[in-house]
Amino acid sequence: MAVASQEVKSAEKEQSSKRTIGMTLLYIALGIVAVFQIYPLIWLLQFSLKTNAEVFGKSPFALPEDPQWMNYVKAWTDGNISTYFFNSVWITVASVALTVLLASLATFAITRMYWRLNKLVLGLFMIGLMVPIHAALIPLFDFFMTLNLIDHPLSLILSYTAFNLPLTIMILYGFYLTLPTEIEEAAVMDGCSIHRIFFQITLPMTTPVMATTVIINMIYNWNEFIFVNTFISSDKYKTLTVGIQNFVGQYLTDWGAIGATLVISIVPILIAFLFLSNRIVEGIAAGSVKG
Repeated sequence: MAVASQEVKSAEKEQSSKRTIGMTLLYIALGIVAVFQIYPLIWLLQFSLKTNAEVFGKSPFALPEDPQWMNYVKAWTDGNISTYFFNSVWITVASVALTVLLASLATFAITRMYWRLNKLVLGLFMIGLMVPIHAALIPLFDFFMTLNLIDHPLSLILSYTAFNLPLTIMILYGFYLTLPTEIEEAAVMDGCSIHRIFFQITLPMTTPVMATTVIINMIYNWNEFIFVNTFISSDKYKTLTVGIQNFVGQYLTDWGAIGATLVISIVPILIAFLFLSNRIVEGIAAGSVKG
């Protein structure tokens, strides 16, 4: 018995040591990945504090000798970045809110309301995932030209909403299928209207997956360039992605100000991701369809 117990203890120690080694190697690998993920942000920050001479005169990995914090002031004032930043914020918020609301309404109608063409409508939305943006630019330009929406922020909001609806519906659809229908059926028995069921019962239950769709849509809308560059020409409606071009001249480019503008543009996305990253994982896991 004593020999057997010693063998069991030795086996447990061996398994524990292997587990410790495995976890150590895993953390080392994750640390290396984290360094490769974080270092570009650090490099961009130090790049934004350099002069043109430092950008081209020394190693790109060298620290700035005299940090040029005025690059941020120049970007915010001389480069009109304050206007572009405000435009990016409100256009992104409006587009995300409209996309999530319409996608939630459509998904609720497809999954909870029984009508003849619900599967066909779902298929039409999914076909939208296969439509490339570049193929729709000319038809959209002609369409907005007819409606006098060229050089108008509504053209961006409508375009963002239309192109993000298919993906948003696809994410919401899997989550809606996992929601129990008994609560809604009980509400119907109590005389609750379809609008109250959606806004007061179903919509609050979809908060985890809605956070996922919000962050995905926000990242896309915030970084979008093609639609802004095509539909918007006046500075008062431009967003950050296009406004960076103000620092690019024919004979001289202010690289430090460009770096400062890029830092300003990624800060809101980083903050949103830090606060909503757990929600993203929860929403994707909750929205997966069980077989």
